[in-house]
Amino acid sequence: MELRQLRYFVTVAEERGFAKAAARLGIVQSAVSQQVRRLERGLGVPLFTRTTRTTRLTAAGERLLPEAHAVLAAAERTRRVAAEIAAGTTGVLRLGTLNDPRVHDVLAALAAPGVEVRLTQVPPAERLAAVGSGRLDAALVRAATPTRDLATIPVWTDPLYAALPADHPLAAEPEPDPEHFAALPLRLAPPDRNPPFHRLVTAALPADQPLGPEFTTLQRTLADLGRAAPSWTVLYRVSELPAAPNIAYRRLSRPTVTTSLVVLRRSRNNPLLRAFGG
Repeated sequence: MELRQLRYFVTVAEERGFAKAAARLGIVQSAVSQQVRRLERGLGVPLFTRTTRTTRLTAAGERLLPEAHAVLAAAERTRRVAAEIAAGTTGVLRLGTLNDPRVHDVLAALAAPGVEVRLTQVPPAERLAAVGSGRLDAALVRAATPTRDLATIPVWTDPLYAALPADHPLAAEPEPDPEHFAALPLRLAPPDRNPPFHRLVTAALPADQPLGPEFTTLQRTLADLGRAAPSWTVLYRVSELPAAPNIAYRRLSRPTVTTSLVVLRRSRNNPLLRAFGG
């Protein structure tokens, strides 16, 4: 059963004849007759009683006519919605999000009638892969860099901070450079936890930067910094930096971390992303 066959069936029923239906459809009568007969064979019931003078619906035809109307109306709605999606006036945008109050500003910029932004919490290490595989349409990622398949749209930029023991000499410097910490072991999470951020930090460090115990959670790492052997860590500010005993925070002179909207290059012109120049 094809939509074309249902459309021909409905037109013959409305015009009460194959000749008038063919004229309305702009095709030859034999094509209309052929497709209606194929529909009848496919359904297993006759739809019309045909004589040399009249064409009338059978009982089966009368019963199936409203169903054919419903199918054609649904097909038309589907085409209309598809056109709206293509034009960016409606659709669902699956967005991988992160923990930052500025996400609300992103949502406000994406808000539009007919557009649903569906937020998905995805670990940082999986966010880029989710966009690459098509599981997400876009994702907010800190320190993301463009690749052959992924494009980045910068959204906001933040400084980085060093957290270190408050009694360490470097705590007296107002805005130290990462090079100043060359002799102090760094607590950094493994690269597979957040590959983009790990690359950003390590690129700013001296090649012989000593590494301390791994960064675990923020609370535990800060507690260890305040009471264990001297070391330091790098973090970005989501809201207020948490107060912790014997811990000082110093804004680093470099690098900064940019949060970007990451999308597939082939969908860079997704109209749902127009607020960000997508």
